[in-house]
Amino acid sequence: MIQNLIKLSLRNRYFVLLIAIGLFIWGIFAVRDNPIDAIPDLSENQVIVFTEWMGRSPQIIEDQVTFPLVSNLQGIPKIKNIRASSMFGMSFVYVIFEDNVDIYWARTRVMERLNYAQRLLPQDVTPTLGPDGTGVGHVFWYHFDAPKMDLGDQRALQDWYVKFALQTVPGVAEVASFGGFEKQYQLIVDPVKLQYYNVSLMEVMNKVKANNNDVGGRKFEMADMAYVIRGLGYIKNVADIEEIAVGNYNGIPVRVKDIGSVQMGGDLRLGIFDADGEGEVVGGIVVARYGENADKVINDVKEKMKDVEKGLPEGVTFKTSYDRSTLIEGAIDNIKTKLIEEIIVVAIIVILFLFHWRSALSIIIQIPVTIAISFILLNAFGLSSNIMSLTGIALAIGVIVDNGIIMSENAYKNLSDWQNHQQNKTP
Repeated sequence: MIQNLIKLSLRNRYFVLLIAIGLFIWGIFAVRDNPIDAIPDLSENQVIVFTEWMGRSPQIIEDQVTFPLVSNLQGIPKIKNIRASSMFGMSFVYVIFEDNVDIYWARTRVMERLNYAQRLLPQDVTPTLGPDGTGVGHVFWYHFDAPKMDLGDQRALQDWYVKFALQTVPGVAEVASFGGFEKQYQLIVDPVKLQYYNVSLMEVMNKVKANNNDVGGRKFEMADMAYVIRGLGYIKNVADIEEIAVGNYNGIPVRVKDIGSVQMGGDLRLGIFDADGEGEVVGGIVVARYGENADKVINDVKEKMKDVEKGLPEGVTFKTSYDRSTLIEGAIDNIKTKLIEEIIVVAIIVILFLFHWRSALSIIIQIPVTIAISFILLNAFGLSSNIMSLTGIALAIGVIVDNGIIMSENAYKNLSDWQNHQQNKTP
């Protein structure tokens, strides 16, 4: 079969040359389209289901949230394994799929099953899917340099301005906020006053919740004019909460300020984010979407941050906490340099070894064509250009020229035998 293939190639040498040129051009475009990362993504093909039920112990979370979810998610096709973790107020379920399963098909199947499992969970407990990123998706971290702004205002700026802007960048799956305090209205109730006014804590909670809402009315027509009636009830400041009536005492309304005090504070924190030991900071973590070009995503995020920075308050700027593009570009440039050096060294050795420029050229020309084809295969299998893949290409250069040298020597040997046979036949 090999002999027939060689004969076919020799008879159609121009066609073979045209195919090689076409593959080389295709490979050049494949190099431009191939995702770039520092390290290969060896994480499992998984979908994360996160459920929050604050104030509950890990055992309650395990029994009433984690167990029902795991039991119902096991029926999804093409699942390899399911892992779960229960902690204080939170549940994590990791659904591991087979490696050849499309991640978005997997997320759709999990979401379908969650719609059914929702009825088995406690009231007001809603499971959500994690971002469509991988274990190496944390590509960029940033924080604010805002010496004149408190941590609560910084966190509000991050959650309600910066986060939404950066999530519009193509390839970004999520921007996770960290540090600071999440602002909240805090109602400090005096139990003695509750008992005096005969008001329960649950009544206070329900009244405050019911009074923080806008309500719709209907259209009212008068004198050829139409008026839309609606009730404005959203809380805007601490005073609005203090004036909410939670009951009555001898016909007199009992307001929130009568049974306690209201203040602006921060939500309970389980940790802090410290920068270089100089104090707390607020920022975000950019998570790249599955299969995206990490280097391109980081550069696009940086460009977006330049526009976002124009709208920040005076004296507030961005600082980079972690930037994988430095590692990516440094690693790729180093491998590229070594790859070029190896090609040059191999080409020189081939020329000196064969000492025949036509034979050496036929071998050396195989190197760029083979490398170009390897990038076509990388794109076909969804692999990125990283330290591992480029190093493998560099190591394979020696094998490429070995095959060419062996074929050239074998061709010269057969030609020599044929010439000697022809000379012996001549009288």
